[in-house]
Amino acid sequence: MKNTYRIAFISGKLADVDGVSLEVDKWIEILSGKGHEIFTIAGKYGAELENVPPSNRYCHPMLAFDSPQQKSYEKIVFPYLSGKHNHVSQIQVDTAVSKMLEEGEELAGYLYDYIQEKHIDVLIAQNTNAMPMALLTGIAVHKLATERKVATIFHHHDFWWERSRFSGNRIEPLLKEMMPSHDLGLEHVVISSYAGHILKSIKRVNPHVVPNCEDFSAAPVRDEYNSTFRGELGYAADDILFIQPTRIVPRKRIEDSVRLVAGFMNHYPELKEKVRFIISLYQGDELDDSYVKDIQRLAGELDVPLDLIAHRVASVRGLNDKGEKLYTNRDVLVNADIVTYLPVWEGFGNAFLEAVAARVPVVISTYLVYKTDIQCAGFSNIEIRDSYDEEGNLILDDKVYSRIHRILTDEKARREMVEKNFITGKREFGFRTLEKKLDEILESYSDEIKASRRRLEKSRLTFSV
Repeated sequence: MKNTYRIAFISGKLADVDGVSLEVDKWIEILSGKGHEIFTIAGKYGAELENVPPSNRYCHPMLAFDSPQQKSYEKIVFPYLSGKHNHVSQIQVDTAVSKMLEEGEELAGYLYDYIQEKHIDVLIAQNTNAMPMALLTGIAVHKLATERKVATIFHHHDFWWERSRFSGNRIEPLLKEMMPSHDLGLEHVVISSYAGHILKSIKRVNPHVVPNCEDFSAAPVRDEYNSTFRGELGYAADDILFIQPTRIVPRKRIEDSVRLVAGFMNHYPELKEKVRFIISLYQGDELDDSYVKDIQRLAGELDVPLDLIAHRVASVRGLNDKGEKLYTNRDVLVNADIVTYLPVWEGFGNAFLEAVAARVPVVISTYLVYKTDIQCAGFSNIEIRDSYDEEGNLILDDKVYSRIHRILTDEKARREMVEKNFITGKREFGFRTLEKKLDEILESYSDEIKASRRRLEKSRLTFSV
C-alpha cells in the first residue's frame, strides 16, 4: 500500500473475549503488518494488546460500558434493559439527555486532544455508534466525526434496533441521529450483506461488507500448553466434550444447546456418563444473571452435566489470581469433541469460524446471516433448521442425534468434515480476504483521510499561535 496512516481504534472495551474485541485484534494485526501505526482508545482493556505498544494505548473511564454515567443513564432511557419496565417522567428524560450531551461534548474534547497529540489520521469506531452500550462514547465519536470533521470509519457489528432491550427506549430521536452517524465524509463497514441492505435502506449509505475472518494460517492446534486442559479441569481423555464457545446471552439460545445435549444422552444412554456440556465464556453485558440461572436450572432438570469455565478462559494465556492456568477460547476448542452453536440471531458468527479453524465439527442453527452469507460458501455442518415450536424451543429432529453420533464415533467421517470446512473457511474467510477488504476501504477513503489530516494540522498550528 502506498499510503500509511496513524490509525486509532476506539471502543468501550478492547482486548477481551467478545466478538468485537476479537475482530479488532485481527484488523490491528493486518493493518500494523501493512505499515500503519496503530493506536487504541477504550474505557477498559481486558488484557495486553500484542501489536499495540503501551505508549499507543489510551484509556478513559467515561468510555466504558459499565461506567457510572452509563449505568445512571441506562436506568432512565432504556426501560426494558433489566427486564422490568421502570417509570420515569419526561422531565427526568430531558434532564438526562441534556446532561448526557454535555458530558459527551466534554469527552469529545478529551479525545480530540489525544488525536491532536498523537497526530491521528483516522478513527475506526468499533460499534460505538451502532449499539448504545456506552452512550457517552457514541456521542463523543459522533461529535468528532460530524462537527470536528475527524476522518472516521464506523465498523458496525450489530444495531440497537435489533435488540428488544434497546429498541424500546426513550431517546429514539438521539439514537436515530447518531447510531449510526450518516453525514457525508464518513465511511461505514458492516459484517454481513443483510446488515448492508438494512443500513442502506434506513440511512441511505452504501457500506462496505467485511465478514468476520479468521487467521487459518495460524490455526489453533494441540500443544504442550493446552494439552493439560482436560486434566486440569477434571475431564477424562475419553469424556465427550460438547463445547458452547460463546458468552452467555439470550440470543445465543443456550437453552436449545442444553436440550440438544440432553436429547443426545437420551438417544445414546451408553455414552451418557461420558458427556459434559461446557460453556467457555462469561455472562454477557446484556442483562442480569437471571439467564445464567435459567440455563443452570434447565441443565439440572434435564440431568445435563453443565460446567461454566469462564474463570479459566481469557483472551491471552496466563495465570489467574489462584495461580491456575488461563486458557484461550482457541485452547478450549482444540480440546472439544463437538461444538454447539444454535443462536436465533448473530451479526455474523465468530465462534463458528473459530471452531472451523480448530477443526471441530459444529452443530449449528440456520440463523439468518448464516443462510445469507455463510452457508453458500459450501461448509459441511450438522445443520438444524431455525424453526421453533409454540413454546419458542428450537425443533430438534431425531436425525440430528444420529448425525452427531456418527461424527463422534466415525473418525473418517469426522476428519473429512472438519478438513473440508477448514479449506472452505480459509478460502472464503481467511486473512487474505480481510487484507484485501481493508486495502479497498482505506484506498477508497484516502482522499477524506488526507483532508482530515490537513484540517488537524491547520488546527494545531492555529492553536499553537
